Amino acid sequence: MATDGIEAVFLETHNWGKSARFFQALGFELDFATDHSSGRLRNGQGAYVFIAEVPEDHKPGMQVVLTVPDAEAFRPGPDVEVVTPFEDTHFGTRQATVRDPDGRLWNLQAPAGN
Repeated sequence: MATDGIEAVFLETHNWGKSARFFQALGFELDFATDHSSGRLRNGQGAYVFIAEVPEDHKPGMQVVLTVPDAEAFRPGPDVEVVTPFEDTHFGTRQATVRDPDGRLWNLQAPAGN
């Protein structure tokens, strides 16, 4: 089983409010905000952007998350290095990490319960 495309882009920021307003100015709408300086924004039916504020001493990162419809059915080929297998997350999904040939890490996300 292959991935179904891009699920989300996870961004870390030093200022949740400024980052959210930046994406809203680009046409994204706030889907929800948390009480700990993070939230999800959408622009149409495509991938969503999830932004989380990190401390000033932490370099903001970015991750692209690919959709996997069923974690149990996912069988990576020999060219895919699995760094971490699928595990349950605190936000109700299952995630795994794979490494591409150039060393970049990619997150895979599947629905919980699969």
